[in-house]
Amino acid sequence: MAFSKLHRLLTAAIFVALLGIVACTSTKREYITVDGETLGTFVVVKCNTTHSEAEVASRIMAIDSQMKASMSIFDESSLLSRINRNECDTLDEHLIYNIELAETFYTLSGGAYDITVKPLTDAWGFGRNTSTETPNIDSILQFVGYNRIAIEDNRLVKQDCRTQIDLNSIAKGYTVDVVGEELEALGVVDYLVNIGGEIRCRGRNANGKLWSIGIETPYDGNMSMDSVEKIIEIENGALATSGNYRRFYINDNGEKITHTIDPRSGYSVSSTLLSATVIAPTCAEADAAATMFMALGSEGGAVELAQECERTLGWKYYFIFADGENYRIECSQEYK
Repeated sequence: MAFSKLHRLLTAAIFVALLGIVACTSTKREYITVDGETLGTFVVVKCNTTHSEAEVASRIMAIDSQMKASMSIFDESSLLSRINRNECDTLDEHLIYNIELAETFYTLSGGAYDITVKPLTDAWGFGRNTSTETPNIDSILQFVGYNRIAIEDNRLVKQDCRTQIDLNSIAKGYTVDVVGEELEALGVVDYLVNIGGEIRCRGRNANGKLWSIGIETPYDGNMSMDSVEKIIEIENGALATSGNYRRFYINDNGEKITHTIDPRSGYSVSSTLLSATVIAPTCAEADAAATMFMALGSEGGAVELAQECERTLGWKYYFIFADGENYRIECSQEYK
């Protein structure tokens, strides 16, 4: 009798467990699209998941709040803004990761990529002020330079209290990676995350094909994103594009001042390189690398460095240059 009772209990338990397994495996996966706004720009997420659009959107918004509270230079209450004002020096994990990663690009570029460029971008009118006057470059360069900061015991040490950090060239790509990792933590293997044109892809799209990404035509003032120069396919990787065809102004002398500032000279980069697209394992890498190549420009060895990075790091690149009234392309072999 005891054996029969135990047998019945075990049978019932196995039956309940099997029901649970069936319930889990029969939950339908489907492609969903979540779009909205984050970091002051658009966000679009497409993924194959059992989770609802509302849940995915909620997680994206939570990440958005966390990133703004940490790294925003436009939110005066953010941790980075307070560090820039020397109100505190303690760094969180996001700042530490991005500041340390930025050193790689500072070194690769010989200082053309530098996150301490903020005083220069502010002075040229790409921060909160909109001045079109030529700033006093020599005075500002005294406290610009990655070599003037260090991380010690999770604290930022500045040689000069006037040094300030701008992570806009890497933080958006990093946020794309964080959203992607959050999706992966939910068990999603097929997804695309697009925040303001910075993209990370995994797996396949709803048609079972590789993700197709368009590279925009870099004509001045292209704000509509409806003109595409090249379409490339990505399965597992990230893509970012930097260009000088949106954020620029014409100063009082009729000169084009772009938002890409060379922190070595202190001046806006004048170059025939109109846009630089980088494909890398992470979007933080792609984002920073694209900015780095734009800072180097057509005369600073951007193509040569891109070729070296492809050989050593596996990055791919697609550069669009002005060539009279036409465009000239320099890119990885597979995109020709």
